[in-house]
Amino acid sequence: MPDIHDWSFNAVLKDGGVVRIRPIEESDGEHLQEMVRHMGRESLYNRFFRVKSELTEEEVDHFTHLDYSSRMAFVAELHGEVVAVARYDTIPEEPGVAEVAFAVRDAQQGRGLATRMLQHLTAYARQANIERFKALVLAENYAMIRVFRNSGFRLTRDLEEGVYTVEFPTDESDESRAVEEANERHAVAASILPFFYPKTVAVIGASRDPRSIGGRLFANLVNGDFAGPVFPVNPSAGVVRSVKAYPSVADIPDAIDLAFLVVPASRAIQAATECAEKGVRSLVVITAGFSETGDEGAELERELLDLVRSAGMRMIGPNCMGILNTDPAVSLDGQFGPIFPARGNVAMSSQSGALGLAILDYAHRLNIGISSFVSIGNKADVSGNDLLLYWEEDPATDVILLYLESFGSPRRFARIARRIGRHKPIVAVKSGRTSAGARAASSHTGSLASADVAVEALFRQAGVIRTSTLAELFDVTALLANQPLPTGRRVGVITNAGGPAILAVDALSANGLEVVEFSDALQAQLRQHLSAAAAVGNPVDMIASADPRHYTACIETLCSSDEIDSLIVIYIPTSDEGMGEIVSAIKTAGSSEEAAEKVVLTVIMSAADLPDQFGDEESRTPSFQFPESAARALAAAADYADWRNRDEGEIPTFDMDLEPARQVIAAAVREGERVWLDPDDVQVVLEAAGLRTPQSFVAGSPDEAVEWAAETGGPVVLKVVSESAVHKSDVGGIALDVSGADAIREAYAAVTAAVDDADGVLVQEFVSGGHEVIIGMTEDPTFGPLLAFGLGGVFVELVGDVAFRIHPLTDVDAAEMIGSVKAARLLEGYRGGDEGDIPGVQDALLRVSALIDGLPEIVEMDLNPVKVKPPGQGISVVDARIRVQSVSGPWIPSRRDVVGEA
Repeated sequence: MPDIHDWSFNAVLKDGGVVRIRPIEESDGEHLQEMVRHMGRESLYNRFFRVKSELTEEEVDHFTHLDYSSRMAFVAELHGEVVAVARYDTIPEEPGVAEVAFAVRDAQQGRGLATRMLQHLTAYARQANIERFKALVLAENYAMIRVFRNSGFRLTRDLEEGVYTVEFPTDESDESRAVEEANERHAVAASILPFFYPKTVAVIGASRDPRSIGGRLFANLVNGDFAGPVFPVNPSAGVVRSVKAYPSVADIPDAIDLAFLVVPASRAIQAATECAEKGVRSLVVITAGFSETGDEGAELERELLDLVRSAGMRMIGPNCMGILNTDPAVSLDGQFGPIFPARGNVAMSSQSGALGLAILDYAHRLNIGISSFVSIGNKADVSGNDLLLYWEEDPATDVILLYLESFGSPRRFARIARRIGRHKPIVAVKSGRTSAGARAASSHTGSLASADVAVEALFRQAGVIRTSTLAELFDVTALLANQPLPTGRRVGVITNAGGPAILAVDALSANGLEVVEFSDALQAQLRQHLSAAAAVGNPVDMIASADPRHYTACIETLCSSDEIDSLIVIYIPTSDEGMGEIVSAIKTAGSSEEAAEKVVLTVIMSAADLPDQFGDEESRTPSFQFPESAARALAAAADYADWRNRDEGEIPTFDMDLEPARQVIAAAVREGERVWLDPDDVQVVLEAAGLRTPQSFVAGSPDEAVEWAAETGGPVVLKVVSESAVHKSDVGGIALDVSGADAIREAYAAVTAAVDDADGVLVQEFVSGGHEVIIGMTEDPTFGPLLAFGLGGVFVELVGDVAFRIHPLTDVDAAEMIGSVKAARLLEGYRGGDEGDIPGVQDALLRVSALIDGLPEIVEMDLNPVKVKPPGQGISVVDARIRVQSVSGPWIPSRRDVVGEA
């Protein structure tokens, strides 16, 4: 069994509170006694089927001394006290079955504790090879019956003498997973809600100095007309900005929902302790001087986080600039910057405080309305994933913007973002594109992968719209926040100048959009409104003399047509005179009923400020300064619309017997090291996955090679077995299509002479013909397994025609991987060439993904080349390398995704 402490985590409950769930320990006896003393008669009777005032010594010993396999228990801690217990005990007469029981303090009932602990206990039982749970529940114990019924597990119930026997499998089902995710969504959103809708606010460190951070933040809250009272805390001042100040948060007579900490780092622990004792639900720690400063600050941050979590609070920060909510029902300006943006439908999160200030200023100048904004700083507690779960069902938010510097849990992000993206677009800028990280390029896949490749794959699969710059982020946002998604990729262009239209067409085509030629009928309609000198084929060049009537008529005509899905309207002012009228006409026509189902963008190419009417809050037509920006934004929206409309796909399951593979890996791994498997072991692993390989044999001498080849018949391949020969062809360690005893002996000598550490030769039947591709995998320390597919052979790194995706793959992911590389056309029979078995390649990719899931010890894999045979004949893995390392604990950090974890 793994270290049981790896199963400890902080759980968010349905009321938004946080508890610590951990395995029970032998020292918990008194905690259990204290818990029993705080349980009412009914709760005790429901748990023990009789009333008792305390546990006997024998019961305490039995409940706390476990083997953590056949008998297991978790406790929930709050304020240092045990408030709930969940346990199972296997039933000797029924192999694979365990009886479960739960107990929750009366004061903590109704918060979802039993539900959360059932989910965790079931996950633990699965890895302990327990297949079914059984519970004895009194018929009148409605709360526990409801917990089981709402768990998503497939229940059977039998009632006998007033006691239900409830039984269900521990296997995770689609239903149980959906229940877990729904519980997570509601619980985390409830934990975030007090940040955005507090009834009372305290600023600890509020200052009378208007230039200080504490002074500016307090002034923003007051001047922003926050709907409730704001209490300044300052032991050195009796009044701050005409508001009575208090020496400590404990001295405030009212309950406090939200507290801002703007004190030196050395005083943050004391201030947070006072908040915990006061019962504050949420903290925003503006204070810097924590993990961003080094080891000492990181230790202080851990101490702060432990305090916050032990008190059941949530915390944003530390080292952040604050939060805001533009809802007039609360009007919360809890940040120290000078900008409080207009209300809108865009939610924003920034990992950088300073950049957050610039983002708010930029959004303000572009008239992009904000629903809520969070600077998450060091994200010690509340993360971007938590905010996504809050914004998922926030009725005020239609578009989500993220500025990211790092990921805490990429797998959790992918799961949440993929679901949210189906109804709300997520637009992100991820900094650090050029940093490849510290990865030893010990395989083709490893040398091709980089940190940014992983980010790109993650965003692509999750439907996140990635932009390269902040300017592009706001360009895309302006479109998404104000226009419908394009229903197709056909674009019309209207202009009063030819040059910008050409730039627009080039940019649209380069970004995968279609500038279609209009039908004769549509061209005739347009000509009715334009001079004879105008061009109407698309782009529609109305020439420089175009006036408001021309723009209005052409916009309305094209928006009424079914020949386009989107329209870009370009205007270059030829003089200041009449500019306002033309801009007004474009705005009116672009917002008309005819344009309601089309995406309409404008490009106003002028260094002067736009007329006021184009930047007012009623305007729903986004404007860009250059046509290239409009084209990129439109392409991003079209790509997102395509992703949203595609099939979500499924993660297939395969009937694999992985036990032989586990045995060879267990024999090979060495603690703390990454080890390449021997060829024979590689063969065992691939066979377990159902991946076809040629016959092979590791020969220790030329005679053995000759003898095996003679038995096999036909030509063979000889490959040196060597720890140093990572790429055998680079050092002359491979000989292809060898026949005859003399030739085999000569090839044996040649490949073993190519290295100094030859450990035999792999002799393999020669597979002729077919297309060569690579299927690979490398374990990214942050993002987990990255799977690769591309053109194979020795030139894979030179050509670089490779697609990456994050594990696990759906069938749609696998199909898109194949289709996204240029080499895919070869498999389709490019220019009369032989076709390849594309479904066979897709099956191989999915099998590799399933293999990685079942064997987490695999950290690197190169199947290169993989020979793709004609349609219906599958693939053959001609050469393979697999690297493994030991795994401890229930989760590899890069693959951790505990649903509902704080």
